Amino acid sequence: MSRDERYILIALGGNAFQSKGDKGTPEDYWRNAYRAAETIVRIVKEGYRVVVTHGNGPQVGIIMEWMERSKDKIPPLTMDIAGAMTQGWLGYLLAQSISNVLLREGVKDSVKGVVAVVNQVEVRRDDPAWSNPTKYVGSWYTEEEAKKLAAEKGWIFKPDPRGGYRRVVPSPNPFNNVEVSAIKRLVDDGWIVVASGGGGIPVVRNDDGSLQGVEAVIDKDLAGEVLATSLGVGTFVILTDVDGVYLNFGKPDQKKLDVVMVSELEKYYKEGHFAPGSMGPKVLAAIRFIKNGGKRAMIGHLYNGYEVIKGRSGTTVLPI
Repeated sequence: MSRDERYILIALGGNAFQSKGDKGTPEDYWRNAYRAAETIVRIVKEGYRVVVTHGNGPQVGIIMEWMERSKDKIPPLTMDIAGAMTQGWLGYLLAQSISNVLLREGVKDSVKGVVAVVNQVEVRRDDPAWSNPTKYVGSWYTEEEAKKLAAEKGWIFKPDPRGGYRRVVPSPNPFNNVEVSAIKRLVDDGWIVVASGGGGIPVVRNDDGSLQGVEAVIDKDLAGEVLATSLGVGTFVILTDVDGVYLNFGKPDQKKLDVVMVSELEKYYKEGHFAPGSMGPKVLAAIRFIKNGGKRAMIGHLYNGYEVIKGRSGTTVLPI
């Protein structure tokens, strides 16, 4: 697959499926999945080949809460298994939504269908992230609720830039997508592929070459960059619940970056403009993608997805 801008990887934030204020009902999930599907099908109709990935922060947190509440009757499962469960959960929502919108729009010849892949992503045993949890999972809590849960369960909480407190877990750096060859074959054969969900199921490789799951959540944008670069796509789009990249975000002098060169964005990143548990990984993923040969990266709001892809909304990152 050449670095063609019409080969595109779209990363959907887990918060885009369950935004703050949503109750997390099936209706909420389907509504948000169909909103994403509308954008995806719209660009497919224009000739794009598409791979979709998604976050799972709220969803893996929900599964872990379910397990915690039922632990006296059902043995809790590990976080890697919880991550795999979210790949099935959200992969199903996306695959069906996209398929139904393709059918409604009469898109037949250019796409064979939609498939969701259970996907493992490698991390390293010696990653420093194990001693510095930064990845938000689960629901939002007040400061009082967070302190109580931290005391009861030993969980670590941090303030979420969007408000409230959320649990944080280790987020080691991804470096290899295990099933990338299968994903590439599917895309080349005309399928829309949902892969690397939740950043992929985190695994480490043992000395004998075997894989072993570990308890962590890989940042979906960093894992998306690994997949996008491995596939050789030209365009990498990160859709979330904010409308772009800002300097001094949330302050009176905040400034939105509309189009920015990767060298300039990297300077801002090193200066600490972007929060580690929020915009930081998105900016880092965009930087890595461009520096690894990608043609353009975009960051913007899910609800404006098509406009972001067309460069009319959000933030566009370009080489040099």
